[in-house]
Amino acid sequence: MPQNRKLCFVIADGGHARFVRPATDNALHTIEAIDSVSVHKRDHDLVSDRPGRSFESGSSSMRHAYSPRQDPHEQEKVRFAHLVAARMNEESATGLFTDLVIVAPSSVLSEVTEALDLPTKAKLVGTLAKDLVKVPDHDLYAHLKEWARPVHRA
Repeated sequence: MPQNRKLCFVIADGGHARFVRPATDNALHTIEAIDSVSVHKRDHDLVSDRPGRSFESGSSSMRHAYSPRQDPHEQEKVRFAHLVAARMNEESATGLFTDLVIVAPSSVLSEVTEALDLPTKAKLVGTLAKDLVKVPDHDLYAHLKEWARPVHRA
């Protein structure tokens, strides 16, 4: 790998994302964190109103509620994954990294990688299907040593 590479790790789950980069001594540091504003909201706070109702075709007195097509929390997780991917696309376009590694649970990982544009996908050097959002920076190397260099202290 070239010496002048700019490595970026994106560590995400359905409602939180961290952008982690190696420092000059290769220690990993969170540069930025993004949190979804709706990750802890209740279902009724995420949808505008209750599902509609319909009449049974055989009888005018029986009613049935329409069930929602998707869980509102799952929809918010997908929206957040697309927001994270859009952010990576922006950073890629401005040259903030040359190599990208995405770490997320498998469902989030697939949503994020599918939403990346072609130039950003070209910079993707690895993925890891794991939830490391709550792992502190100093413990990340054990999980990311395939892509990160060992820390060298002076």
